[in-house]
Formats: sequence, structure tokens, C-alpha cells
Amino acid sequence: MIPFSVLDLAPVPDGSSVADALNNTLDLARHAESWGYRRFWLAEHHNMAGIASAATSVLIGQVAAATKTIRVGAGGVMLPNHAPLIIAEQFGTLATLYPDRIDLGLGRAPGTDMATARALRRGLDDGEGFPRDVMELIAYLGDDEAGRQVRAIPGRGTHVPVWILGSSLYGAQLAAHLGLPYAFASHFAPAALEQAMEVYRQTFRPSEHLEKPHFMMALNVFAADTDAEGQFLKTSMQQAFANLRTGRPGPLPRPVENVVETFDPAIAAGVEQALACTAAGNPETVREALQGFISRYGPDEIIITGQIHDHAARLKSFRIAAEVMSERAATPSS
Repeated sequence: MIPFSVLDLAPVPDGSSVADALNNTLDLARHAESWGYRRFWLAEHHNMAGIASAATSVLIGQVAAATKTIRVGAGGVMLPNHAPLIIAEQFGTLATLYPDRIDLGLGRAPGTDMATARALRRGLDDGEGFPRDVMELIAYLGDDEAGRQVRAIPGRGTHVPVWILGSSLYGAQLAAHLGLPYAFASHFAPAALEQAMEVYRQTFRPSEHLEKPHFMMALNVFAADTDAEGQFLKTSMQQAFANLRTGRPGPLPRPVENVVETFDPAIAAGVEQALACTAAGNPETVREALQGFISRYGPDEIIITGQIHDHAARLKSFRIAAEVMSERAATPSS
């Protein structure tokens, strides 16, 4: 069975509040746990009116408190925005409160625009110090070593599982070199997916953290009773991408009919390319699409996201996706 997980950005739908978005995230997490999802990850973004997961570690704690067994983590923390010691203390605290349930995915992008990155006091080094910061963070979460003057308390000895996130060959190479699990952002940047997967698996070096490569692929799912409804739900994310690419980010738009008529054809083509790793439609259509992605790329795990405006429709989509994945696991020929 391929484990399946949730990636959530705590979307703020047009017409709703941030409080609504956060409550929706907690509700989705409770349902995801009951539907068999392995992990519930939240992503760090800043200065975006449509995303409420900026204080990622705080929200992870709320989700962990609202659930009982599902693993909860960051997908991911943008490490260049933070001192490694601070993240080690935050996730060490979470791991102490919720033992063996916390994951820490790390990315090297700012997760925002450059003005906001400067407001975060981020060192604008283009991520050059990322490998060093990752190793420093892992050391803080590890066992005490003689002579170490600075310790993460809480944090030391918790061995929070660390993942590398990415959408290029850089992350694949780093994850392979450090012997860490790797999650690829194919839900919005699939261009280098196949090459990154190959690089990671071919150059992976076993480590104390992981004996063999573990590759996670991200997919968008918009599942509904009919193909037309699934495609209709998808239009919210299509509009959000178009708005972001034209410098007009905002709350998650309401779905619309004939979405391609709402923005420039060149933008439409770029959006479709970005969202190529998407399954949208009725349960059978979603089943065929997911099977196609799994057969082609052979991921060790998939993580599912879906920016859907209506919360009830979002719950239904994730429920259908879980049913599809569970049925696939129960089928001997799958």
C-alpha cells in the first residue's frame, strides 16, 4: 500500500475570514485522520491573503491537539527565514508534546515576495547556506555531543524526522547526499519531476536517518460526483495561480464556468502546465488519474492537496481521494 497524506495551506476562501480558514483546517485534519491519511502537513507562506498557515509551527500544534494518531508536520518550513535553533526548539517542543507524530519538511525558498522576505529578516543569500542550516538543525534534534555549547531545549534527543522539499534538482541532490526522505512539489511545479526523482534515487546515500530512498510526490485532487463538478471545483485553484502570476494574489476565488475565458491565453497555458499533476472529476476519473501517476512515477508515498472554495466540497474531495487510495490498496492486482 502506498501511504497517502494531506498537504494543507489553510486556504482563505473569498467571502470567508482567516478564523474560518483555521477552523476549516482543524475540521479537515479530524476527518483526514478518520479516512486513513498518514500525515497532515501545513506549508509556510507569508503576506498572502489566501493562505492562513504562515505561523506554521503554531498551527501544527493546534492540529496535533485536535487529532490523536495522524502525523502532523510542515510541508514545509522555509528554513532560510529562520535560525535553525529556533526551528529545533519549536519542533522539539511539538515532538515532546506529541511523541512520534511530528514531521519537519524543509524548503529553501522564502515562501513569499522579496519585500516580505526582508521583513522576515531573511538573509538574501539565494539559499546558499541551506545545506549548512539543515545539518545544524538535524544536529540540534539529535543526541547530545561532548563539547556542544548550544543545545535545543526542548529539541535535543527528539530526532524529529526531517524531509527535504523541492521543485528542482537541487533539493533532490541534497536529500540524496544527506540520506533524507524527499518530497517533490509536483502539485505546482512539475517540470523537473521525473529528472529529480531519478537523481534522488540514483545518488541516494544510506544514512542513520534512512536506509533507502523515500520519494513523496504531491498531487492536486478535485473529486466530486461528476467530471463536470470536479473540473468546476478546480477553477478556484486555476484562478488563484493566474492571479499570483499576474501580481494580484488574494483570497481563494469562487469557482466559475468557462475559466479559460477569464484570463489571457498565455497565462492559461502556464497555469495548465503548473497544474499538470492533477486529478479532477468523478471517483472513477480520479482513480484512473491517480493510478496513472503512480504507475508512471512509482512514488513511495503521495501527498494530496486541493484548493477548493467550499469547505463541504473540499471535505468530500479528500474523502473520495482516500476511498480511491484505500480501494487501490485492497485490490490485489493494483
